[in-house]
Amino acid sequence: MKKMKLYEASDKMISLIRDNYNVLQALGAFGINLGFGDKTVSEVCAEQNVDTYTFLMVVNYIINGYRHQGPDESISVPTLMRYLRASHEYFLGFQLPFIRKELEDALGDDSRMGQLILKLYDDYSRSILQHMKYEEKTLFPYVEALLNGKKNADYNIATFSEHHGDTVSKLFELKSIIIKYLPSNELTNNKLTATLYDIYNNEEWLQLHSNVEDEIFTPAIRNLERQVESNDVSAKISNMIGKSTDVQGSLSEREKDVIICLVQGLSNKEIADRLFISINTVMTHRRNIARKLDIHSPAGLTIFAIVNNLVDISKVKL
Repeated sequence: MKKMKLYEASDKMISLIRDNYNVLQALGAFGINLGFGDKTVSEVCAEQNVDTYTFLMVVNYIINGYRHQGPDESISVPTLMRYLRASHEYFLGFQLPFIRKELEDALGDDSRMGQLILKLYDDYSRSILQHMKYEEKTLFPYVEALLNGKKNADYNIATFSEHHGDTVSKLFELKSIIIKYLPSNELTNNKLTATLYDIYNNEEWLQLHSNVEDEIFTPAIRNLERQVESNDVSAKISNMIGKSTDVQGSLSEREKDVIICLVQGLSNKEIADRLFISINTVMTHRRNIARKLDIHSPAGLTIFAIVNNLVDISKVKL
């Protein structure tokens, strides 16, 4: 069994290409131009403004299926975005039109069967176009907002993953029909064979592209979401601390007592019994607390109570 080779920053860039020509498409997607001589991966990436770690993560996945386990904060999301955008441009702007031209040349203009084959290919092309345009209009702007510290409450990477469907089934159908049912002569057979070879390569590339989105890009965005959410919570707590003196001064002693009881997990009835007030009075206090603090969740009240020394954090039930 062949031992898996994991490429490193000190390896020569040309060695990666010699070992697997699929890396050529990755180079273009990362914006790396040819003509780099015998320079190492790190030297080429530094010269062409590409994050070396992220480049190697994608390349090692494409060649060997290697994926670092667990959240990896070293991955550069902007570099991945650049890679995915360029991959879309390559596929939509070059590969799809190129293969269609090959099919036209191989099938001829007069063949009714050829027209049906082209229609099937055009249906496939539209499905790929819709798939990639959705990412560009919805997913990529969402990620760019995350990079600027903003999170859309109506969308997340989990939503993208749920709808990240199959993009190669129609291409599989197209190949099967050409191989099984399309008659050809010696000339058209050679052209169809060459076209089928390109379609197979395209299918492999598209599957790798989809896998990179699922196995590298999606986990990186989940990690970015957690960072943004964490920063948002920290900012809210800091803001709460800054305003705590004025806010706490607006609360009555009875309202503070109610907050302490709520943080301890007591029900409205239990609070009423402890404070010797009616349940309706408890509910009135709770409405006033929510209005004054603009806090409506138990977790938010707990943070407020801890920050303002109303309760000891060691006695809070999480």
